[in-house]
Amino acid sequence: MKDLKFFVITDTHYFEHSLGCWGNEYEQFMDFEQKCYAETAAINEAVFDYLANDDRADIVLIAGDLSFNGEKESHKSFGKLLQKLKASGKDIYVVTAGHDFNEHPFAFDENGRKEPEGTKFEELYDFYRDYGYDSAIAFNKEHLSYVAQIADGVRLLVLCNDTADGKGKAYDDEFLAWVEEQAKKAKADGQMMFAMEHYPLLPGQPLFWLVGDAMQKNGKALATVLADNDVHLIFTGHMHNQSVNVHTTESGNKIYDVCTGSAIGCPAYMRLVTIKNESSVEIESIPIPEFDWDKNGKTGKQYLQDQFERMIRTLITGMTNDPDRIMRKLRLGDSNIVKKGVTVLGKVVNNWSVGKFAKLLCIKVDPSIKDEPFAELAIELVRSIFEGDQPFVEGTPKGDAFLGLFKRLRPILKRINIKTNWGEPADLYEILKHTAGNYGISDNNCTLHLK
Repeated sequence: MKDLKFFVITDTHYFEHSLGCWGNEYEQFMDFEQKCYAETAAINEAVFDYLANDDRADIVLIAGDLSFNGEKESHKSFGKLLQKLKASGKDIYVVTAGHDFNEHPFAFDENGRKEPEGTKFEELYDFYRDYGYDSAIAFNKEHLSYVAQIADGVRLLVLCNDTADGKGKAYDDEFLAWVEEQAKKAKADGQMMFAMEHYPLLPGQPLFWLVGDAMQKNGKALATVLADNDVHLIFTGHMHNQSVNVHTTESGNKIYDVCTGSAIGCPAYMRLVTIKNESSVEIESIPIPEFDWDKNGKTGKQYLQDQFERMIRTLITGMTNDPDRIMRKLRLGDSNIVKKGVTVLGKVVNNWSVGKFAKLLCIKVDPSIKDEPFAELAIELVRSIFEGDQPFVEGTPKGDAFLGLFKRLRPILKRINIKTNWGEPADLYEILKHTAGNYGISDNNCTLHLK
């Protein structure tokens, strides 16, 4: 087959600026935000201009959370960007997600929080019918899911786990039967099929196995249906992280999940995908282009990274300075014991060096990092988890420091009886080791061998 190239972007979270994104309450809200808010229109305009003028591919996939939080005016404005991109000659396929329908969205101005007009799930069809729905060769309107013939010999299966009854749902047997039917039909017709969904099918990083909203509910069933019916590749978003992961079913069939970072928050990337043949796919990551905004002399990458680190620093400093706020944000309840634990941990992270922390736990660390503030190392670790290709592997000073910590905690970790989102026993040591360092496929640039 001829090479097929296409772009993937996700989590555009477009917000209509005129609705309101300023004032004191806005700034307080942004203390806990990974992604940008006021800047989303400027960032999306730069991304869409880049795509319109890049002739390497004439297909664009957008993997959900198109609007910031379901504001109707945001959908209208985002629609104008889509129309312009389509007019440039691009074929566009979208999936909607939980941030795209909300009857009570919010905005901010000098008077505080307010509520603009929201969007119902049933209204999304008319907003996005020109971007996959109406040209579909199979369509499931209940789930806004469809099959598109995107090239000779290649079909795209778009899956949405929302309905008018709720968000982020597990797929029932009836819908899984529809998925299986479409996959079998593609195979019978001699078509290669791959998929797109907003929610990751596999956890972006091992730690996300333990986070309830980090991946598709009952994802193992969907992974099995897809992989065992010759669908070996899915593109996802939601967690705003860069990752590439693989799962092998009990029948020995593989499925790769390529999750892409949000367009409007660190790490801000697009993907350029090249399907070489039915078993070989090349993945390239492209940073979002510079955007027109007063960034105080910073590059776009640094500007978005600073917002990401603002979020982490707020959490770390707040553990000591405002533990009640942190507990509310993390939904930790109001226990005085928990509050005391948060405060003590905050003092350690905020005030100790790596060397002092290591000495307390009798961990050997390289002299080159002994004087580094522990808080800075923690921020670097969290950011790397989202950026992918985490560098803290065995044999590096920081990697060995983290492994020393995890090994010291291993006896305690073994006693914690916890299961993954797939209901399997979790090895917390291995989860932490492979979250701190990437020992597998590159999360950013790689060639996938599907079969």
